[in-house]
Amino acid sequence: MQFLRWLGKSLVRQILLAMLLGILIGRFLMQTGTPQPEGTYIVPAAEYFQILGEFFTKALRAVAPILVFILITHAISRHQQGQARGLKTIIVLYVIGTFAAAAVAVLASTWYPTTLHLTGNPEAVTAPESLKEVLTTLLFKITDNPISAATNGNYIGILAWAILAGVALRHANSVTKTVLDDAARVIHYVVSLVIRIAPYGVFGLVTATVATTGFSTFDIYARLIAVLLGSMAVVALIVNPLMVWAILRQNPYPLVWRCLTQSGIPAFFTRSSAANIPINLDLCEELHIREETYSISIPLGATINMAGAAITIAVLSLAAANTIHVPVHPLNALLLCFLATLGAAGASGVPGGSLMLIPMACSLLGIDGDTSAQVIAIGVLIGIIQDSAETALNSSSDVLFTAAADLADQRKTAAVSAS
Repeated sequence: MQFLRWLGKSLVRQILLAMLLGILIGRFLMQTGTPQPEGTYIVPAAEYFQILGEFFTKALRAVAPILVFILITHAISRHQQGQARGLKTIIVLYVIGTFAAAAVAVLASTWYPTTLHLTGNPEAVTAPESLKEVLTTLLFKITDNPISAATNGNYIGILAWAILAGVALRHANSVTKTVLDDAARVIHYVVSLVIRIAPYGVFGLVTATVATTGFSTFDIYARLIAVLLGSMAVVALIVNPLMVWAILRQNPYPLVWRCLTQSGIPAFFTRSSAANIPINLDLCEELHIREETYSISIPLGATINMAGAAITIAVLSLAAANTIHVPVHPLNALLLCFLATLGAAGASGVPGGSLMLIPMACSLLGIDGDTSAQVIAIGVLIGIIQDSAETALNSSSDVLFTAAADLADQRKTAAVSAS
């Protein structure tokens, strides 16, 4: 009974226990499955666990669009001059963090070069191949109609409409604003219900993944995965903490660890920054961050703060260059960092995310479209690991930078008041 009480007090403990049980049961089910040539397993029983995981993921994705729209509209409509002053700092942190991640990926690929097996005939893909296409995609996403944006999970469009609605409602009467307050409370309640089922969802996702794939993906492209995960680890454990320390001037690791465990772990298994928005908002509330700040910065971060995507774009593009012996000069490497930063910021507006933006980076290095398509196919192959780690870094960074900027601003405000 004491163990159950101890377990019930922490969602993180429940998720960690769910992960452990998922790995154990998944390994057991894998032994009962039928091995496939590509290293996966056919395990009929795993489908039932997959349903549990997909239910959780779909629940998060279902609530996320309306959550983003209501919270941003509500926050902006209630905004007063001087509020959310840390928002500019947060956006700067998002941009610097993404660029730094791309730079780390370029350095890692230079010091520890990787190559790919560019064989087979991958399916044709449609991807942005130029800067113009990425910018065009972003602009078209902004001008999407709100119903289509909510239906298709176009968070750039949702953000645009929420900002416009919030600005317009700042001049609305008190009755309208009260209705919006009630809507925000309703969506908060729904989100709290969804978050309660997180351990069950993680259990289902882990069990199904381990049962059907085991750890074979690590064996196929271990070196490539090592560079990807190593770069993400350096950003999460060294670069991001240094940025937080520069703002707060205190030990950043307690905050970093909390963000990684309470935001990064769920994001690792949902593999969706948008789906993790409710969890991040809940964590921000626990950290006593001002609602008028996090209700805007977290959905915004899920759209533009894509350090993990920048790493993926840079590493896979340079791996392709190494494979076909394309020399990468320092200037090209610097341009790749800028391009990966911009491409990563637009990854949420492109079907397939960061992988689909690889041809854009490859074109900078003079790599042809057929080779780029094969690189995407390889990215899909390691996607279970790459996409999970990428999302964990992206999502945890959203909370980390929001918390750092807001806490610094609160200190500044308190110091001014005291004087």
